[in-house]
Amino acid sequence: MPFFKEIIIDGCARVLLWKIEEDFNVLFRAVSLKDVSLARLEGMKSESHQKGFICVRMLLQHCGYTDFDLYYDELGKPHLNDGTHISISHSFDFSAIVLSDANIGLDIEQIKEKVLRIAPRFMDVSHLENLSEAEQMRKATVVWGVKEAVFKLKNEVGISFPEHIFEDQFQLTDKEGTAQLHFNNTIEQYSFFFEEVENYMLVCVKELFS
Repeated sequence: MPFFKEIIIDGCARVLLWKIEEDFNVLFRAVSLKDVSLARLEGMKSESHQKGFICVRMLLQHCGYTDFDLYYDELGKPHLNDGTHISISHSFDFSAIVLSDANIGLDIEQIKEKVLRIAPRFMDVSHLENLSEAEQMRKATVVWGVKEAVFKLKNEVGISFPEHIFEDQFQLTDKEGTAQLHFNNTIEQYSFFFEEVENYMLVCVKELFS
């Protein structure tokens, strides 16, 4: 199953997902890669990571771009040559990209029990009170995704998940919320959107301007 789903956020951002089910060779033959991308692909030890990398390029092709339209800055943040903002994520069975006219961050994570064991390291665990274990796993995965997406959007060295990124209270039924980045003596406001896709949590973050 190739292209999986498109989600429009606030009419200004397109999230696209690819469910990775194809054989590596089938995927590899379906994309054109520039030399630097080919070298990066060959350096990956895991076939799962290789497939995720290629499926990001499949999503680009679905939108009318190619690998030759994509480049990374010195901190590893992706950009498109035409100025459209892009964020990229992949996790096991899914690759995802978001395209927007404004700076934006994206993360997709598999919902796993491990997130509860590490939750005290990255979030305020009071957010998990009065929830079943399954709900705690889902909510903690949303919070992790919010912090990953803010980190990708801001793209600055030194940002700490527990010390600098704070999410406001939200309910799983909301499918959205707000968060702040306290960094370099400034406070920046963000909105986030989340959606459960099979056993994964997709999170998209954009900056709020006053």
